Amino acid sequence: MGSVFGRLFQIATFGESHGTAVGVVVDGCPPGLEINLDEIQFELDRRRPGQSKLVSQRKEPDRVAVLSGLIDGRTLGTPICLLVHNQDARPGDYAQIQELYRPSHADYTYDAKYGLRAWQGGGRASARETIGRVAAGSVAKQLLRNRYQVEIVGWVAEAGGVRAKVDPSKVTIAQVEATPTRCPQPAAARKIQERIEEIRKEGDSIGGVVGCVARGCPPGWGDPVFDKLEADLAKAVLSLPASKGFEIGSGFAGARMTGSRHNDPFYNDGADRIRTRTNYSGGIQGGITNGEDIVIRVAFKPTSTIFKPQETVDRQGNPAILKAKGRHDPCVLPRAVPMVEAMVALTLADHALRHQAQCD
Repeated sequence: MGSVFGRLFQIATFGESHGTAVGVVVDGCPPGLEINLDEIQFELDRRRPGQSKLVSQRKEPDRVAVLSGLIDGRTLGTPICLLVHNQDARPGDYAQIQELYRPSHADYTYDAKYGLRAWQGGGRASARETIGRVAAGSVAKQLLRNRYQVEIVGWVAEAGGVRAKVDPSKVTIAQVEATPTRCPQPAAARKIQERIEEIRKEGDSIGGVVGCVARGCPPGWGDPVFDKLEADLAKAVLSLPASKGFEIGSGFAGARMTGSRHNDPFYNDGADRIRTRTNYSGGIQGGITNGEDIVIRVAFKPTSTIFKPQETVDRQGNPAILKAKGRHDPCVLPRAVPMVEAMVALTLADHALRHQAQCD
């Protein structure tokens, strides 16, 4: 069940990092929705390895194939199956770790749970699993944009201690894609690129923060108590590989503010729309959207695979030293941006349909 996400707009991803293929089945997408396959491919290209010298040099074209669910460019309302073949897998790079546990990876925990694991590249624990999420996320994005006028933009807000100042209400996809770091502030982008290049040469890795905004959500999406929209968003993005923290609106900074400063005052914008003058709530109050921008931040740890010797043990508990091989990201942040966007889109699409089923 851990590979299924969503209630009405539901996805199930499949495949391992070094298996034959990876992909996703999207179920519950309404019929008659026009799907642009070039948009799906664009999102996969943003996620794929080898796109710049700042990321893993695994050479995968990641070309998507549609196996079901579409006719003449429109959804049938039946399951949509999207498939991507693995073409540059090198399982031999991982032969040395067949009996070793890589520090801060899922090797030991998968063994503890299942008694065996796909040691070639990490199997389902690999970020390659997110291909299915990103492909399905593009379908969700097109649903949200075409039927609800919702736009989702993610960006690198911080990496290696370098922070960018970004206005979530104004950031554009063009600004994000203008640099291989996916940081829309040019000065910070240059510093982040320099930091990634420096850490790669050292054989080490760095982490950071991805910001994401959803603009155009109407008030009323979400549910009270256990199914609060921010809770579902947190689960969605924290299910991504290497994610370690979630904030919405003011986040942890709000804990250091007074109520009189933190409260978002209401006003009528003159067009019979109730708005808030500030957005410390991050677009969600009581688990339900209030019509303002949904603004979140996701913290990602440094990439676990590094090229420095590390202390570990083998499957029998004997001490060992691990020296990693293969092709790995010194920083996951640039490729994590489309992943975060995808999980936000999948969550919002699901809640949009749930709202429609319950309230319309």
